[in-house]
This record gives sequence, structure tokens and C-alpha cells, in this order.
Amino acid sequence: MILPAEDEDFEALLLGKPIQDLRSGGRIAPDPVIQMLRDLANRIRATCDPAAWWMVEADEVVGLCSITSGPSAEGVIDIGYGVSDSHEGRGVATRAVGEVLKWARLRSDLTAVTAETSIHNPASQRVLERNGFVRTGARTDAEDGDLICWRIPVAS
Repeated sequence: MILPAEDEDFEALLLGKPIQDLRSGGRIAPDPVIQMLRDLANRIRATCDPAAWWMVEADEVVGLCSITSGPSAEGVIDIGYGVSDSHEGRGVATRAVGEVLKWARLRSDLTAVTAETSIHNPASQRVLERNGFVRTGARTDAEDGDLICWRIPVAS
């Protein structure tokens, strides 16, 4: 299940408090990354709300899926996601990305969703493949290294 991530939820996470009365299912990301995602969600929320979702399993927050850019003038959003180490390999990210795609398909202003994965992260590649994303290319990022670019249309 996914739940919209509000600003106060990010604040609670950074303070080590429960998010929406849910238990913590493990560390999702280092605090500076959580703060960066919070700032990003606050910027994107002005044009696309929600801008981030908590991944929830058995009343525990175990991950986060965020819009990382967009929507563009063409209606494209880019997403990123992460799951706590204790919940990797359980299909959590696959289910959450699928739910975000369902949300995107309900929006008349969105035409496609894109994502990028490290060439060294086959688990993340499988998440996108299982949700119907298609490889569209590759690029090298100064911070993240070699990446595979992915896309899926969401407009009917």
C-alpha cells in the first residue's frame, strides 16, 4: 500500500517519530537524502500533488516513492524509490510503483512516467520491468554513475 507523504511526515521521520501513527520498518535513507526528498516534494507539490508516497507493509513504513522531476510541459514525470534494507526483495517496490502508475493513469495531465536505475542494480531494473517500463537509453551521471533510462506511457 502507498500513502501520500506530507511535509509533516518527512519532519516526523527526520525527528525519529512515527509517520501517520505507523511503525518504522527500518531506515529508508540517510537524513540528508530524506531532507533533499522533502524539499523536492515541497517544490513539486505545487504542480503535482501528491509528490511522494510512503510504502507501507503491515502497518510499517518501509520505503518511499517520489516524483523527482516534472510534470514537464509534455506531461512526463520522473520517479525514484527506495526500500529499507530489511524489506528488500519482497516485492514492496514493485507493488508501490504499480500503485503510483495507477494514480498517474487517472490524471489527464500526465502522459508518461520515466525512471533511471544504476546498471549495477538489477533488483531495481526488475521493479520497472515488472511494471511495464521499457528501456529507452543510458546515460552517465557524475554522482550516480552509469544509468539505464526507462519510460512507460500512462495516457489512454
